[in-house]
Amino acid sequence: MDIRDRSGLGKVLDGGFDAVIHFAGRKAVGESVTDPLGYWDTNVAGSLVLLQEMSRTGITTLVFSSSCTVYGNTAEAPFAEDLPTAPINPYGETKLAVEQMLAALAAAQPHWRLASLRYFNPVGAHPSGEIGEDPHGIPDNLMPYITQVAVGRRPQLQVFGNDYDTPDGTGVRDYIHVVDLARGHVAALAYLAEHPGHSIHNLGTGRGYSVLEVIGAFERASGRRIPYAMAPRREGDAAAAWADTRRAQAALGWKAKRDINAMCRDAWNWQRRNPNGFGNEPW
Repeated sequence: MDIRDRSGLGKVLDGGFDAVIHFAGRKAVGESVTDPLGYWDTNVAGSLVLLQEMSRTGITTLVFSSSCTVYGNTAEAPFAEDLPTAPINPYGETKLAVEQMLAALAAAQPHWRLASLRYFNPVGAHPSGEIGEDPHGIPDNLMPYITQVAVGRRPQLQVFGNDYDTPDGTGVRDYIHVVDLARGHVAALAYLAEHPGHSIHNLGTGRGYSVLEVIGAFERASGRRIPYAMAPRREGDAAAAWADTRRAQAALGWKAKRDINAMCRDAWNWQRRNPNGFGNEPW
């Protein structure tokens, strides 16, 4: 269902829950630049509906899927949670707007228990190969695009920008395994049980990898060559971003355990088992 559907969402929450983990948002930087109103509608207006329905049903614990894009590109990595926020695209602006909504709610009603988890770049798949990333249409993110090239669904990868001020000229990101990310949410729920108010935590590994480094790691994991071509930078992309993870380690007792090799191995395991994805049509 759609998070903006107040009636439908209310019926779900009337079933009785202790907490909500809020993943229901749009997440592509490039798409947000071309469709800003759609992003504000889904990410911000949808979150408002959710919070209002949570309030109505007495659910006051929420873990929110935020993003490192709230930092923008005005600061040097690693990014700590106390850095000034300066998003440079509508996606980041909408994530920051929801964080601000949560902070205002906690200030007005201190019994709420709210955590904003600023994801860096989730990739990979469950090690079983049964659960993975299956985007509809052209993937907006690097890893699923690479896996689809590797399995033969796409002829080559486009690398957006090779003139950044980074070691090899391509964009540098902090990639985090989805299983580590999931563990971070469990840790956040445990933290909120003891800590009312609004808290912010980075979820990343604390290390950045360039696009070319990710391609190399995936080629080693899969044994397949990934053809690629350079393309111009995308509007709204930052040169380099990786996390300062000390707050999450200290407060949540959480630390990422899986490296880029495990991320690539598990992503490839999922894709080779499911060359056509789940085979589902878009909703």
